[in-house]
Amino acid sequence: MFPSLLLFLLSATTTWTPVSALPADNLPPRDPMITPPPTPTAVIIQQRAAVSEWDSYVGSIVSGLGTSVSSYIASGVPQFFQDLPTGTAVEKSLGISDSDLAAKPTQVLNLPAYGNWTDAGWNVFVHGNVYKVPDISEAKLDDLANIFLIDTDIHDLPPSSQAQARNMTASIFVVQQKDQNVTISFTNDVETGGQTGTVNAPGGAQEIRVQDPTTDQGDFAGWLKLADTTGQNGTPLIAGNETDKIQSLNMHAKGTDSGNATAYLVPPTGITIISDIDDILRVTKIWNPKEGLLNSFARPFTPWMNMPSHYAHWAQTVPNLHFHYLTTTPEQVTRNYMEFIFANYPLGSFDTRPLNFSDVSATLSIRKHLLDLVFETFPQRKFVLIGDTTNSDVMKAYPQLAKDHPGQVQCIWLRNTTATDATFRFPYDTKGFEGIDQSRYMFFVVPDDLTGLDVSKGECYNQTVRQNVTFGMQASLFGSSSGVAPLKERSSTWVALLVALGAAMVLS
Repeated sequence: MFPSLLLFLLSATTTWTPVSALPADNLPPRDPMITPPPTPTAVIIQQRAAVSEWDSYVGSIVSGLGTSVSSYIASGVPQFFQDLPTGTAVEKSLGISDSDLAAKPTQVLNLPAYGNWTDAGWNVFVHGNVYKVPDISEAKLDDLANIFLIDTDIHDLPPSSQAQARNMTASIFVVQQKDQNVTISFTNDVETGGQTGTVNAPGGAQEIRVQDPTTDQGDFAGWLKLADTTGQNGTPLIAGNETDKIQSLNMHAKGTDSGNATAYLVPPTGITIISDIDDILRVTKIWNPKEGLLNSFARPFTPWMNMPSHYAHWAQTVPNLHFHYLTTTPEQVTRNYMEFIFANYPLGSFDTRPLNFSDVSATLSIRKHLLDLVFETFPQRKFVLIGDTTNSDVMKAYPQLAKDHPGQVQCIWLRNTTATDATFRFPYDTKGFEGIDQSRYMFFVVPDDLTGLDVSKGECYNQTVRQNVTFGMQASLFGSSSGVAPLKERSSTWVALLVALGAAMVLS
């Protein structure tokens, strides 16, 4: 449901000059407006004391902001990509006629997929979204973009940032297409980028139709069984029980030139790195609504410190290593994430939040749902889970997976955000790690804390990185290392942050 202010902005402009989202190759050079990565600090990891007043204090601050805002803050997951418009809601709000939309080409977001080997052969889990991009005037896009830019007007940004904000906004205001049949075409012509253990599949070229049509939100998902077709040299796909290599296939949705992706046929055994993205692979500051929105809408995505070099090292040195990237960012804004990942990190499969997971409880549970699917698909593989302390779903899901699948979770590595960014104020809960052997997880401060750990040998814990883990809620909220500061000493900045967060969620 759109808020009244959004409806006002949508109806305020009467001049409709059709424009399309600016293609990436036509963007002007980007200005250096990146929020710089945190400066390495000598501070060792020290967990904070529990916050006994957390519920009552935050409750009193956010009680007037609405239940969805309160739920997100109480969960420690401020999500500014929440309750985005979809389908007919976009049509009605923008005044788009069916005839105008019918003339637009159908486009497909096709997410990089993983495939597994069974007694019946290779199977690929395909998923994505079908949509159309309506014509929206630049003035209207600017109005819509300003909703997501707290205390910032799009016209105050450099030209390249303005273009990025418009592109991101245009990707949100698309019209999802229901009841569409999707056919995936597989070809064996992938550039693997020299990753150790990843090869172009020798066979497998074919076309397969996804069994079910798209949902009301335009989503499609399903397992496709690959026929054992041969390549140009008459060579078929390599059976999963006869190779330790990851075979890759290009795949695209027929009938559109926008649905290109790669499928990775992952053998039953080996190591998979499952990685979060925000504030572990890129600088987002998801806990700060203003900075988080600017870093997502208007500033070039930038890696967190030298994390890409560590991922590149693993890709080149760990045999049969599969990378899987998982973000709970909704599908509409996924393209920027994928482009950033594959420009800075190793190739791999990708999961994001389907559009039917839209309310608070569903958003907070989707990560565990997607993780469970990967674990069930590869019951013999070992997993390294990488994330950070800003996400309450990570802090719950990762240790729970270690307990549910003790033979599969090899390592858990979590960036301790409070140790490297003084603006992080949300508490996080370490209770789930109680009972897990310290040798299987580590809270780290900077990427170089991971240096020297041999993933292929199961090394997870750098003993030079002090832990001092206590199990329970950690009081990063007020930046106090010795307990909870008196209420009268708490900065008004936190109150302002909550108000800004509430405004961002109400308006988005």
